[in-house]
Amino acid sequence: MSPGERALRADAQRNREKVLRAAREAFAARGYGVPLDEIAALAGVGPGTVYRHFPSKEALFEAVVGARVDDLIDDARERGAAADPGAAFFGFLARMGQEAAAKRDLPDAISVDGAVQDAMREAFGVLLRRAQQAGAVRADVTMADLLMLLKGLMRSLQDVPPGAAGDAQRDRVIAVVMDGLRRPPVPEHGA
Repeated sequence: MSPGERALRADAQRNREKVLRAAREAFAARGYGVPLDEIAALAGVGPGTVYRHFPSKEALFEAVVGARVDDLIDDARERGAAADPGAAFFGFLARMGQEAAAKRDLPDAISVDGAVQDAMREAFGVLLRRAQQAGAVRADVTMADLLMLLKGLMRSLQDVPPGAAGDAQRDRVIAVVMDGLRRPPVPEHGA
């Protein structure tokens, strides 16, 4: 390999890192809807450079959110073996709410099709089923219901203003959603 080829490879690697950095910022700020041309401009490269490294927007998105979603998957899997399935399920929901408040791309990360997203749905599905079997979560809630609810919740949490008042509002909204997912108490027959 000639010194010129080595420099080109190092340059290509720098461009890839610039694209990833720009995409990370753009997806976190605006979600999946940000155009690839805008990401290229933020990175200071042409659109062709983006496509050379990432053949599709989905591939770029997965590269950007993959590590964060992998961390969520690991957390969900770990909680999936917890002794208290209800606490594990609701603890994971609380974490998702906090993550969504910080990053606008999380709703897209759980809904855009791909291997990482499939693994996330599978791990979260285990939490849901175990919590339902333990009687902590309504039996009629499906994974599709839960994903729809979470996407809406996460998108709305992004509009909560920062600060103590916003944090309190976020916690209240998450608590209301969790209460709606809990299995209703069984009425006493003598009451």
